[in-house]
Amino acid sequence: MKKILIILTISVITAVTTFGQFFEGEIIYTNTYKSKNPKVSDQQWTSMLGSTQEYLIKGGDYKSITNGSLVQWQLYINKDNKLYNKMSNSETAFWNDASVQGDEILKVELNNGVTEILGYKCDEVILTCKSGVQKYYFNSKLSVDTKLFANHKFGNWFDYLSKSKSLPLKSVIETAQFTMESVSTEVKQMKLEAKIFELPAVIKTEKSPY
Repeated sequence: MKKILIILTISVITAVTTFGQFFEGEIIYTNTYKSKNPKVSDQQWTSMLGSTQEYLIKGGDYKSITNGSLVQWQLYINKDNKLYNKMSNSETAFWNDASVQGDEILKVELNNGVTEILGYKCDEVILTCKSGVQKYYFNSKLSVDTKLFANHKFGNWFDYLSKSKSLPLKSVIETAQFTMESVSTEVKQMKLEAKIFELPAVIKTEKSPY
């Protein structure tokens, strides 16, 4: 169960120019955790899952790299619609079929002008899910091509993008084990090389059992 929650969390857990292009580049997030499990402290969750996250996106592909002792990176390859997760305790990258949602959305809310982050005025999307409440704060200047993610149901990603059409600058994800708050500290628009979003040549891959 813990592994399922971690994979779902990091799934969800991930600026355009004034001319309206889709965002390509990097967003840096700081992550904090509030444990709901008396056997696991806030600091233990932070150590395992990471206090910082580097999120890279180009077109329909993205990669997330953390400083966690357990979670190392996550890679979504659009053409395969697979989400790969690499943990430190395995040499294998386990993949999930991103068309399988693994959750249920009970209610969706959209609120305008809720907060400001890094100078961006942000609207809010709230997903009330079977797994818990997920809140996202976004600005349309960090837009993505939602058509590329229409089959990315895993982690409720398309449910969020269909409302925001933009990457989050902040998210608050509630699970049965903890609540995670992820806040962007830097947004860098840049051209990225396609090879960043390729699996390492020598890595083993296997379908996730979760």
